[in-house]
Amino acid sequence: MFRIFLSLVFLLFLEACSTGSKNQSVADLGISESGELYVSGPFTYKSEFTNGIEGPAFDAQGVLYVVNFEKEGTIGKVNQEGDASLFLVLPEGSIANGIRFDSKGNMLIADYTGHNILIVNMDKKEISVFAHNDQMNQPNDIAIMDNDILFASDPDWKNSTGQLWKIDQNGTIQLIEKDMGTTNGIEVSPDNRKLYVNESVQRKVWVYDLSENGEISNKRLLIEFADFGMDGMRADVAGNLYITRHGKGTVAKISPDGDLLQEIAVSGTKPSNIAFGGKDGKTAFVTLQDNGNIDTFRVEHPGREFAMRKQ
Repeated sequence: MFRIFLSLVFLLFLEACSTGSKNQSVADLGISESGELYVSGPFTYKSEFTNGIEGPAFDAQGVLYVVNFEKEGTIGKVNQEGDASLFLVLPEGSIANGIRFDSKGNMLIADYTGHNILIVNMDKKEISVFAHNDQMNQPNDIAIMDNDILFASDPDWKNSTGQLWKIDQNGTIQLIEKDMGTTNGIEVSPDNRKLYVNESVQRKVWVYDLSENGEISNKRLLIEFADFGMDGMRADVAGNLYITRHGKGTVAKISPDGDLLQEIAVSGTKPSNIAFGGKDGKTAFVTLQDNGNIDTFRVEHPGREFAMRKQ
C-alpha cells in the first residue's frame, strides 16, 4: 500500500511540473534561478529567423512579432513558449525592419527596400502603404507618440549619414532633419515630450524636445560611446533608455539624464533591437542577428509602450 501511495504522489508531482511548464507566462521567462534582474537568457533556440532579425513589437494582446521569419520579407510571431511561426508575407520587393503598433491596433512597418511605411490590418491581414517617399534612403526603425504621430530613422550606410522623418496620423510624411550621422534606433519618452535618435557609426545618442504636434527642437547630445555601434532602443516608464550595442553583445541602460547605469550581456554579439512584454511589461526581449534567436531578461520598470497600450 505504501509503494502505491508513493507512486501516486510521484505521478501527481510529474503532472504538476508538466502543467506548470505549459502555463508558464512570457513574463516568467528569461529569469535566472535566483530571480535576479538584468540576467539574460535564450527565449528561442531554433534559429528560425534570418540574420535580418529585427523589429520586435507586442500587440495589445501580448503577442510578439519579429521580422524575417525563415526568409527575408516576412513577419513571424512568437508564442509564450518561444515557438515561432509565419504571420504574413510582405508584398514583392518589401523587406521589413522596425515594427510598432498604433492606438487602433494596426501594425506599422518600416519597409526599407520599398521606401515605405506599411500598415497592416491585423484582423484581415491586409497590407497597404501608409506613407511613401522616394527621398528616403531606407526607413530603418520607427517610434510612435501616444497620439499616433510616427517618426522614422533613415540611414545611408554607404555614406555614414542619415535623415529623420515625421509621419502624421494621415500618412503625410515630412523630412524634419537631414545631414545627420547614421540614424538608427529611435524612441519617444514616456511623457511624449522628448524624441531620442541614435547614430550607429558615430556612436552618439541625441535628444530633442518634442511638441504635442510632433515638432522637434533643442537638439542636444545625451550620451556618446567610445566603442562599438548601436541599433534599436526602447524606453521604460521611468524614462530609462535600453540601447542594443551591436557588435558588443550588450544592452546599455541609460538614465533620462544620459548616465550609463549598466550593460546587460546577451547570448549573441549582434543584438539588433529590443521590446518589452510579458504579463507585467517587465520582460525585455532582444533580437540577435548572429544566431537568429531572441533573448530575454527581467527589468525593474515596465516598458513605455506596454504601459501606453494599457491606458
